[in-house]
Amino acid sequence: MKTIVVISDTHGNRRGIESLFPVMEESDMIIHLGDTSQDGGFIREKFPDKTYLLNGNCDLYKLGEDELVLEAEKVKIFACHGHRYSVKSTYGKLAARARELGCSVALYGHTHRAVEETCGDILVVNPGTMSRYSHKSYCYLIINGDKAVAKIVDADERNL
Repeated sequence: MKTIVVISDTHGNRRGIESLFPVMEESDMIIHLGDTSQDGGFIREKFPDKTYLLNGNCDLYKLGEDELVLEAEKVKIFACHGHRYSVKSTYGKLAARARELGCSVALYGHTHRAVEETCGDILVVNPGTMSRYSHKSYCYLIINGDKAVAKIVDADERNL
């Protein structure tokens, strides 16, 4: 079994990021889906061997990848920020790209809205945002063999 912390759209909320360090410490992977990849760089300094960064549309300094395919156990995961896939109106393009790459999970950010649903045979997940100016959430993704389960975690209760 593998556990993955997925966050996005942190927009400089280092206090919120630091509050997640205990769960990040225990996880097998950490994925920051962009906006701001500099925050992802902050995470990568603390957890260099398990942090993956994606560039978002607001990232002036590109510290990550535009798209990434990762494998955990028998699950292939497609990760991107989402702005190039019209995610504010449809998941079709995102799911199609994941399918094209042989992935069964598609992770994206950009909208600041947490989502966990299926689009055909693809598990589509947006962890929401950890920005100071929005309702805060992240995703705790569990991979067991060829199964993936996403849990959106409300981080607002910590008042970060």
